[in-house]
Amino acid sequence: MNSGPPKTLSQALPPNARLDEYSLLSVLGVGAFGITYLAHDENLALQVAIKEYFPASAAVRDPATGAVALRSSTAEKEFEWGRDRFMLEAQTLARFRHNNIVQVFRYLKANATCYMVMAYEEGQCLEDALDADPARWNTQAVLALMMPLLDGLESVHAAGFLHRDIKPANIVLRASDD
Repeated sequence: MNSGPPKTLSQALPPNARLDEYSLLSVLGVGAFGITYLAHDENLALQVAIKEYFPASAAVRDPATGAVALRSSTAEKEFEWGRDRFMLEAQTLARFRHNNIVQVFRYLKANATCYMVMAYEEGQCLEDALDADPARWNTQAVLALMMPLLDGLESVHAAGFLHRDIKPANIVLRASDD
């Protein structure tokens, strides 16, 4: 197994790879625990986002099959715990119907890991928007963003859950309404 630093983007599934009825189009983002793809749902004829559980510290991909393998036998427990949490997160998020929470349609298992299929929200992440035009973010603009964000979080908290990864990179400003 490779013991060097993970190259997660190079570990992504290639464009046109298939996951059930989904055809992967491109990589939307890469994080420490996953890769998010833009995909086409062949059954519903719409674009979706698919997040793959892929902890770069514990996993590598077989380029021939697309299957995920562990970097070492000691990573097995960590990988399984994370995979179970990822699937529980998908089940939990699928219950929410809120304009400011991305809708989760389903989760699936493939390639020795799991995937969360979500609505694709076209837009720009807040991190990029802050970098692109810092002057735009006066008090009024920040409040206009924060109120809907807090409304979504209130819904999550009312259901007894916490969001533990709130950061500008994880907030999407929808192209349709910011």
